[in-house]
Amino acid sequence: MTGIKPSNILNNSLHKRVIVELRYNRSYNGILDGFDPHMNLVLKDVEEFDVNGLKRKLNTTIVRGDNVIFISP
Repeated sequence: MTGIKPSNILNNSLHKRVIVELRYNRSYNGILDGFDPHMNLVLKDVEEFDVNGLKRKLNTTIVRGDNVIFISP
C-alpha cells in the first residue's frame, strides 16, 4: 500500500459506512459525512459501542481526531 494517503482512503469512504475505533474502549459505526486534515470526523446514522456492546444510536456526531485509533472503510 505504498503511496496511498489516508486522506485518499477517507475520500473514497465518504458517504459510506465506516467503523471508527476510539480511545477509552469506544467505537462508532456510521456513515462518514466529512473530515478535515486533523482527522476530525462527521458521522451520520451512528451506532455507539462500548465494552458492553451497543450503547446508543445518534443521528449525527462529530469525532475529534485526537481520539481516533483507526478507521476501517
